Amino acid sequence: MIIILGIVFLCQTGFAEKHSLKITITASSGVSNVSDYMGLLHIDGVQMTYLDQNTKTIQHRQDWVKELMEDDPQHWVDNTRDFFDYLKYVKDETATSKQSLLQTGGIQIDQTIFACEWDDETGEVNGYIKYCHNGEPDLRCDQKTKMWTTEKPNAAMKCASHEYMKRFVKTECQERLRKYFEFGKSSLQRKDLPSVSLLQKTPSSPVSCHATGFYPDRAEMFWRKDGEELHEDVGPGEILPNHDGSFRRSFALNVSSIVPEDWGKYECVFKLSGVKDDIITKLDKAMIKTNWVPPSEFPAAPLFWGVLGLLVIWIVGVFIWRRRNNGEGQI
Repeated sequence: MIIILGIVFLCQTGFAEKHSLKITITASSGVSNVSDYMGLLHIDGVQMTYLDQNTKTIQHRQDWVKELMEDDPQHWVDNTRDFFDYLKYVKDETATSKQSLLQTGGIQIDQTIFACEWDDETGEVNGYIKYCHNGEPDLRCDQKTKMWTTEKPNAAMKCASHEYMKRFVKTECQERLRKYFEFGKSSLQRKDLPSVSLLQKTPSSPVSCHATGFYPDRAEMFWRKDGEELHEDVGPGEILPNHDGSFRRSFALNVSSIVPEDWGKYECVFKLSGVKDDIITKLDKAMIKTNWVPPSEFPAAPLFWGVLGLLVIWIVGVFIWRRRNNGEGQI
């Protein structure tokens, strides 16, 4: 599952500020303990539902989606039917792709992505269909340009039979996007600020500015010195999901060459989209959290208990020796 999800994120591209709906159908082979075919539905980058050929039932991934499913059960019955319609289509495309690329073994992951975007301020709508093989794009159809683009000549054969898919992107996708967004607006548009902390493994390790619990995932993070953003001696991390649906990110700063009197010039900045005030965390040794213990402190506790143990053994030995010498140990 980790392999497939990793490639799902590699293959997909997001719309930073516009509302988007993406249906990703993944066909895989050579991956153990994973369904050969599965479908994911995302709105604004948040996973709504999951379905595969084994479960046969759509599984919600957000509480508000459960309410949506209870509000209109027939809609999700239709969704399930559509998934298996798409599944047949993807199976055919996967077989064609493998044959054209002469691939018969190993790990193979093919994806078909149907997506649309909607700008609720300008009313502009757009969408695309995209094909990916092992995380790399094969073919993309953009509804704005009405053109199919491909980096691989042998993918052009896929362009012939996509009228239904074009209609889906142009009509159904946008209708569903508006429906889902209106229902889940309060959750999708919420702004959760993170807790930010400074972490360090050892005194010579980089200091990591760690933000966790923020939502949505449209956020920026960087280190700066004297108000100027740093591009050297820094290590940005990816935005990753938490189990509760929020996100986390870390951004490291190499402090090995920073003299103590300059630490106060550095600060970590976190910006959440749609929130005016930034979260600024000063580089302060007193605020750094670490599990590191100086080597000189390691022997202290073991030495104490070792000496105490030897002392107890010596006392017990002396006691037994005296009893025996006094004849108390004889019957």
